Amino acid sequence: MKSYDVIIIGGGPAGLTAAIYCARYKLKSLVISKNIGGTAATAYKICNFPSYNTIKGFELMQKITNQATELGIEIVYETVENIEKTKKGFSVFANKKSYECNKLIYAAGTERIRLGVAGEAKFLGRGVSYCATCDASFYKNKNVAVIGGSDAALSSALLLSEFASKVYIIYRKSKFEKAEPYWIHLIEKERKIDSIFNEEILEIKGKESVEEISLKSGKNLKIEGVFIETGSIPETQLIKSLGVKLDEKGYILADKSQRTNSKGIYAAGDVTNNPLKQIITAASDGAIAAYSAYKDMKKEEDKKC
Repeated sequence: MKSYDVIIIGGGPAGLTAAIYCARYKLKSLVISKNIGGTAATAYKICNFPSYNTIKGFELMQKITNQATELGIEIVYETVENIEKTKKGFSVFANKKSYECNKLIYAAGTERIRLGVAGEAKFLGRGVSYCATCDASFYKNKNVAVIGGSDAALSSALLLSEFASKVYIIYRKSKFEKAEPYWIHLIEKERKIDSIFNEEILEIKGKESVEEISLKSGKNLKIEGVFIETGSIPETQLIKSLGVKLDEKGYILADKSQRTNSKGIYAAGDVTNNPLKQIITAASDGAIAAYSAYKDMKKEEDKKC
């Protein structure tokens, strides 16, 4: 069983930044992540991260990952199955292996919300997608729909417009209430994109793949791709059993030092109750969490002397 000062769960901006700062503090750390870059890696275009006018999400996260590995940080691409408290700290289990640590930084991020409509599960990978960055190129000269009205939905629609013949944005409200003006302006300029307000999808239909969708109004749209961008929920299932407090929406309650109510556990990024879910704020959370872990470990060592 390998032992570390800090184990970081999650390889997005928060987790990787935490690892970089752990390296600065000479803490032996391990990052366990399901993938490279987390949700940020699926962003079509990032225009609000300092030092880049614009950069693709995967490219930015690859750069941060490379920076972390160059500092000697160990990254394991596995799904964490369980976390247990121990006398020395914590045991983390992933892919039938176990790892021990003194401190735990939890930066697991969020998971996409499913619509729960008929045909969604049936056509997953055959016309239904949750990642425009991953799948946009498969829809060249085709008609597609984006479900949702967030920044993520609008940026996905813009990416799809570079490939598809027509992009419909289907949103249940009367206007884009949550999206930034920047994205709304670009959507309104793009001729390939039609926004359909006060509408909801009821069913996704087809034979072998998606062929059309049925809407609440009774209308049907002939399309070949459905991109679902209806928000996310925090990945907090693993942390609940450790007594970490969550807010009413399931996000981890962390103080300004990123400490949780459970000793030795710090939280960072989109999984926390910080209302601003941005790459730069996630990175800040990660840096602060690593600093707090370092300070706490130093205090514990000083007490032993």
